[in-house]
Amino acid sequence: MAVVKPFCCVHPSRGLESKIAALPYDVYSREEARRAVEGKPLSFLNIDRPETLFGPEQDMYAQEVYEAARERLQGMQADGSFVKEESPVYYIYELTMDGRSQTGIVGCASIDDYEQQVIRKHENTRAEKEEDRIRHVDVCSAQTGPIFLAYRSHGSIREIVQEVKSSEPEFSFETEDGIRHAGWKISDEKLQRELEQAFLQVGNVYIADGHHRTASAVKVGQRRRRQYPDYDGTEAFNYFLSVLFPDDELMIMDYNRVVKDLNGLSMEQFLGMVSEKFETFLIEGPAKPERKGQIIMYLHGYWFRLIMRREYMREDPVEGLDVAYLQRELLSPVLGIRDPRTDKRIDFVGGIRGIEELKRRADGDMEVAFAMYPTSIRELFAVADAGLLMPPKSTWFEPKLRSGLFIHEI
Repeated sequence: MAVVKPFCCVHPSRGLESKIAALPYDVYSREEARRAVEGKPLSFLNIDRPETLFGPEQDMYAQEVYEAARERLQGMQADGSFVKEESPVYYIYELTMDGRSQTGIVGCASIDDYEQQVIRKHENTRAEKEEDRIRHVDVCSAQTGPIFLAYRSHGSIREIVQEVKSSEPEFSFETEDGIRHAGWKISDEKLQRELEQAFLQVGNVYIADGHHRTASAVKVGQRRRRQYPDYDGTEAFNYFLSVLFPDDELMIMDYNRVVKDLNGLSMEQFLGMVSEKFETFLIEGPAKPERKGQIIMYLHGYWFRLIMRREYMREDPVEGLDVAYLQRELLSPVLGIRDPRTDKRIDFVGGIRGIEELKRRADGDMEVAFAMYPTSIRELFAVADAGLLMPPKSTWFEPKLRSGLFIHEI
């Protein structure tokens, strides 16, 4: 029973999409963001990371920084860089990476659905990260970064998407990383009603990526409700910007681990302890795990295939994950990594960087690397349905949605 509404979308003027679209705000460090906007005055990163409009000495969380984001957004609307739809619309947003496409519906999800767990999460959020986006959304009166939601594939939605995609897209461009982005508008009211009804039949939807953006949007909506106690539920602040993708089109990449040292153990001692919890095979590398229950380990120039021992495996949705097995049986008791969220001896490497990056790290500033088999979308759904939380750094989604293509004013 997911509520997904069309909205009066603010979007780039036709032909400016490729100049405005930017990666999500949270994939950049401050210095990386500063470099990314050099020579790109239209880049949406100037709005999503407004400290880039100031010098390096500026407090990036000062009120004037958020006000600069609002002024830049309003200025780009005033000069025609952004335009606003006069009537509510949905968009279809297709991303194509390495020949594989995924197609999402751009619409507005309900904060009530989030609070009633129709929209389900699999991660906790940190208050300090929420606060930044709360202030950004509140000062700009706009949700500038879409939430990446997933739903179980539905035939009626698929048919509507195929019908709309048979026409020419409103925009189509390729970004520097080789990903093609295309968008189609759904302004036909009959199709809009059919799409809204279809989402009411899909059951739960799931946050794939963007837990902090979701929590922040919901809290701003709650704040506006307190400011306007006579609200009737139709106001824009009751909804948040989302892109919803069917589960059968999504790809979760591996999220790998590198550890600084062997916790005082010799290589021989460490391998002996590994073999207690894994069947251990020396292999020719580099290599990647071939299936769930396998991990590839790189240590001191050698590659090993580790196969989890059945007697230590668990059926629990969380404890049954490969990343949970590694943490429970090896990283914590053997390598002393008790809390991977805070321990400085562990780092995480997204699968997009490739297996060679693990070798480079283990041969450099780290000592041992573990290449994981990707968590599946069904495992993610099972964790969320059980009301549980994924271990940290369990999923890496690619491709990343671009910000600035769709904006929801509240």
